Formats: sequence, structure tokens, C-alpha cells
Amino acid sequence: MTDSAGAVKRGQEQAVAAWVNHLNQLRLDALFARLRTQADNLADALATVDAALRSIDLEVVARNRGGEKGMHGFIAEVAEVGVSNARSRVLGHGAPYEWVNDNGPVDLLRRGVEIQQKFVAAGGRFGLGAISEHLDKYPDFIRNGGKYQIPADHYALIRKLHDMPASEASMLVTGEGDGPSYKDWQRVQEFFSTGRAGIDSVEPSRLNYADVQRGKYTSTLETEKESLRATDRTRREESILGSRASISEGARAAAVGGVVEGGTTFVMAVITKRRSGRHLKEFTRDDWYEVLGEAGLGTVRGGVRGSSIYALTNITATPAAVASSIVTAAFGVAELANEFRSGALSEVEFIERAEFVSLGAAVSAVASLVGQAVIPIPVLGAVIGTTVGSVMYQSVSDALARRETELVERYAAEQRELGEQLASDHEQIVEQIRSATSAYVAVLDRAFSPDVETALAGSIALAVHVGVAPESVLDSDEKTAAYFLD
Repeated sequence: MTDSAGAVKRGQEQAVAAWVNHLNQLRLDALFARLRTQADNLADALATVDAALRSIDLEVVARNRGGEKGMHGFIAEVAEVGVSNARSRVLGHGAPYEWVNDNGPVDLLRRGVEIQQKFVAAGGRFGLGAISEHLDKYPDFIRNGGKYQIPADHYALIRKLHDMPASEASMLVTGEGDGPSYKDWQRVQEFFSTGRAGIDSVEPSRLNYADVQRGKYTSTLETEKESLRATDRTRREESILGSRASISEGARAAAVGGVVEGGTTFVMAVITKRRSGRHLKEFTRDDWYEVLGEAGLGTVRGGVRGSSIYALTNITATPAAVASSIVTAAFGVAELANEFRSGALSEVEFIERAEFVSLGAAVSAVASLVGQAVIPIPVLGAVIGTTVGSVMYQSVSDALARRETELVERYAAEQRELGEQLASDHEQIVEQIRSATSAYVAVLDRAFSPDVETALAGSIALAVHVGVAPESVLDSDEKTAAYFLD
């Protein structure tokens, strides 16, 4: 393979890796965006509940609005708006409810639908009596699209009694006791039998009757905040699960890898034949069969490469460039293994060529990662040796026959031993340098001490330390006098 063809092939291999990395990055970016949005959604929802609490405290309780008997109705209106809007906001939607607050026929608006709330327990009719009174004043309320809203627990009971047949109702208790009575059933049946209101014109509130009492609404809304946080956690977990690698995305990676490598192989095969001196119109049927055969094989390789890189990057968290190098080395060593089995290569040739294949793949991976990280390499030979051995071993350990596997394992073990030995030697050399430097600095400090005697003694020690012959060192009066006077 020529240098230019090899460069094209390496570029195409890393292009597939870059595409897989792009797919992964798009998925992660989408996840981070959803998580950031969900954080905003939760903040908005909690702020909505807090606003409802403040509104109840200041506009209802502090003003004693409605008095002792009617205050809970106003509390229910504000709480309904706060809870409903908060539950909508935590899901990323708008605020559907609006508090009308004008003492008119409408208490709430929900996307244009007029709602009248009836949180009434007096009379034992679960708010149906209050609805009748409202209809007396505003007979067109339901015909104009209005809804009546009652406590959730009241609605559940009314719905049960409304749907209950007479034969079953006759078995209800007739006096005081647990559960609804036959008289309750009769009241519900009578209300809806008049035709003034149907069961569909009545809807449940988000809250029960007891939840909005003066001494209870604070704990109700605080509990609602915990429910919102639970919903937020569920939404986040769903986002994380939804962002995981998928078979469909892996198929996309395989398809792109097949197209890229198949197309590149086709072009390179045509160029090779053109360089032999023939024009395209001179290609024979056999030539085209050969070109298409190589392109088909390249497509298969690309598909395997794309899916393998996708699996490695998402299952083992291997960087895409490294995954590509492992796959490339696997292809190359597998081809060499076939030659080795056929006798075309000796053991030494198999190891040497496998080493070059793995080294080329490793260099390609490192080159693609330049600029992403700065890696200090104290012992270059150990890093290269262990890298080549690791790439070779990881790429073929599960694909070769026992004989080839033993050769690769032995080679990898030798490289690991070499790496460990070089690393040990490096540590010893560094320690020796550190020790020698420390001693040199200490002697240097003495030689330049402001104290004359200390400096003299330090100068003598420095001279000896840097290798001056002992007989040449002026370490006595006799030597000093002889040096300057003789």
C-alpha cells in the first residue's frame, strides 16, 4: 500500500470513528440540554407553589377572607391554581390555571374554561346542594361550557354512587356507619335525575376537602413540593434511560461505516487500475467485478467497524479513536493469522508484522487525539512497547487460534515486563538525580555562605563534589602557600 493510499485509508477509518463519536456526542448534548431544562422546570414549579402559599397567607388568611366557615373555599381556589400550575410546569408545560378572584360566578379559568369550585361538606350532599344553588342564580353556566369542581374525595364518592345500580345500593347501610348510606345514594341519584347537570359537568379537584383547611394547607403544599421533586427525579431518570445507546443508532453507525469504507475502497480500487495505464472505458468486465468485489468487502468491513466502534464506545467507554485502532488492528492481525495458518508466514514474521499493524493503528489513534490532551511520557520506549502489545492483545485475544493467541500473549507479556523494567529504571534514575541535586544544592549553599570560614569549607566541598582531583584542592595552608608563592 502506497503512502497516499495508506493515508486515505487511515483517514477513512478515523472518519468512521469521528462519526460514531459525533452520534454519541449528539446524544449526550441532548441529554444535558434536557437535564438543564428539567432543572428550570422544577425551579418554576417550586416557585409556583411558594407563590400560592404567600397568596393564601396574605390575601386569604391575613384578611380573614370568607370568615371561619368560608375561608377554606378561598384557600382551595388558590391552592388548586398553585398545585395544578406547578404540576404542569414541572413537566415543561405552561400554567393552565388562572385565579379570577372577583367574587363572581367564576372562580377559576383553565385555558378558557370557566370553573366554579364548591368545597362544601354541610348538608351531607358533598357539594351538590351548593351546585344547585349556583345553578339557580346562573342557569346558563353549564350550557355555556362551565364546569363545577369539588374535592377529589367527594367526587370519588359521588361517582361511585352515580354509577351504582339500585340493586347494589339497596345493600348499603341505612343508618350511621362506615361508608356511604342508601340515603346518600338517593341524594346523588335525585340531583342528576333533574337533568340540570350531568356527571360530566362535575370534575374532581387536585385536592381533598381536608387538604385546604386553615390549619392544613401549609403541610399540604409542602407535601406537594416533595411530590414535584419526585416527579423531577423520575423525569431525569427517564431522560438518562432515553439517552442510552440503542440498536437503531448502532445500525446507523454500521450503515455509515459501510458507505464510507465501501465508497473509499471503490475509489481506491479504480485509481489503482487507472495508474496501471488503462482508462475507464478500457476496463473489462473482470476489472469491474474485481473493483466491485473489493468495494463490497470494504462495505462489510466498514459496517463491522462502525458497529464495533459504537459498541466499544458505549459499552466499555472506550474513546472512539482508540476503538477504531483496536478494530483496525483486529482486521490486520486476523489477515496475518490466515497467512500464518497457511504457512506463508513464520512465527517471527507473524509477530513482527502484527507489531507493525498494531503500532500503525495505535499511532493513528494517538494522532487523532492530539490537541485533546497533553500526555507526559517519561519513558517513550516503554509506552510504545506496552501500547503496541496492548492493542495487539486486545484486538485479537478472542479471535485467533490457540497457537496465534499464545504468540500474542507471550509478546504482550514481554512488552509488559519491558515496560515495568524501564519504569523501574526510570524511577531509580530520577531518585538518583534528585539525591545528587539535593547534595549539590546543599554544598553550593555552603560555598556561597556569607560566613568566610563556612564559605571556605563549602568551596573545598564543592570542588570535591564536582570532581576536582584531591591533590589540586587548596584545602590546607601549605597547599595554598605553595600555589600562590612558588
